[in-house]
Amino acid sequence: MKKWFLAAALAVSALVSTSAMALDRTVIAEKAEDVTPLLIGSTAPNVTVNTADGSPVSFKALYMQKPTVVIFYRGGWCPYCSRQLAELKTIEKDLVDAGYQVLAISPESPARLQEQKLETEFAVTLLSDESLSAIRGFGVGFYVPNDTRKLYKDRMNVDLTADTTDKAVLPAPAIFILDEAGKVQFTYVNPDYSVRPSAELVLAAAKLVKPKA
Repeated sequence: MKKWFLAAALAVSALVSTSAMALDRTVIAEKAEDVTPLLIGSTAPNVTVNTADGSPVSFKALYMQKPTVVIFYRGGWCPYCSRQLAELKTIEKDLVDAGYQVLAISPESPARLQEQKLETEFAVTLLSDESLSAIRGFGVGFYVPNDTRKLYKDRMNVDLTADTTDKAVLPAPAIFILDEAGKVQFTYVNPDYSVRPSAELVLAAAKLVKPKA
């Protein structure tokens, strides 16, 4: 069963990125279906993100510490994202025992991440990419239509992060597994924000691709 899930994840990633070979992945896509994520074998970008307390940190300095599971999520306001992060608690010990750290990146502000930490005890390190540099670098960002942006604001009181053109940006939910050199060993990207890989799939992928010591 795990092999089937893993094959499905690779298929989804391939469908999203097949047309991305010659494109500039730092460009924000017009819609989620057009994102151009980093492919297996690519190197993660050396960008600056912020911890929940607002401190800037080099993403490269983080992933050089140990193999890393990188999760891009929309924000703590998204129930699918919260459910995904909460589910990771069930495999936290297994990932740590396998030598991994888990970094979860969203475009939300450090202040909002602090609120999430108070609301729920997540099993991952939450990082803010309010500048959108990591989202651009990994090629998972897309523009949110104005009507959807207004809907989130009116119904959920969510102010989406915008780029320099004042267009709201979200990441397509994604998972990247990196080795300590920052090389992408596994990717899962799905434009449908309601579909997330199970914790079982994440653990199976992590154990499968982890470089031998």
